[in-house]
Amino acid sequence: MMLGVHDLSAGYGRVEVLRGINLEINEREVVCLVGANGAGKSTLLKTISGLITPHTGTVTFLGENIAGAKANRIVRLGISHVPEGRQIFATLTVQQNLILGAYVHNMKKERLEELQASLFDLFPILKQRLYSKAGTLSGGEQQMLAMARGLMSEPKLLLLDEPSLGLAPLMVNSILGIIQDVRARGIPLLLVEQNVTAALKIADRAYVMETGRIVSQGTAIEMLGDDEVRRRYLGL
Repeated sequence: MMLGVHDLSAGYGRVEVLRGINLEINEREVVCLVGANGAGKSTLLKTISGLITPHTGTVTFLGENIAGAKANRIVRLGISHVPEGRQIFATLTVQQNLILGAYVHNMKKERLEELQASLFDLFPILKQRLYSKAGTLSGGEQQMLAMARGLMSEPKLLLLDEPSLGLAPLMVNSILGIIQDVRARGIPLLLVEQNVTAALKIADRAYVMETGRIVSQGTAIEMLGDDEVRRRYLGL
């Protein structure tokens, strides 16, 4: 098991959003979080990555309880979080954004260049736009930059929040294809994605969240074949 979450509760101040969450992610898996807006999916990613301190419960990563650890330490341990909304630095170049993704590791220039080159296989457009200001990129290119920046920290686990939000269908397919390529490189992913049907087609397993709780779980195939899940959460 790569990541294990047990009896996790968390929220904002005294407002509890997550209640008794249990989930796990194994090596080379894509695990999808399904649920309506406000179900707590993004809050769960933020709690795992250290942006929110849990009220109770544990988050075990590679055998170590990281619940309550600082976000920069969690990145150094190997968890990278690509948040909803991309949150790139628009006035910096593509290259500068990528370098910032590796900042906590204090890498030498040669290693930074090696990492960049390896990511250009996944994101060839970024090589072409390397010296462009990030704010001049299209929405899809900015999302690719956000993902590439997250991969610059050489993560052992990638948390990906709404990567297709606001993108055209063709770009959505490109992003989902890249997710499969990332998994093929041996990096498991915990994915929050509004295009649930498409996400489940590339996922191994899924958890359904409702009002801060896990209410169902199973393989992606099981979820796609569950009439209640399809009706309540997939709009089918």
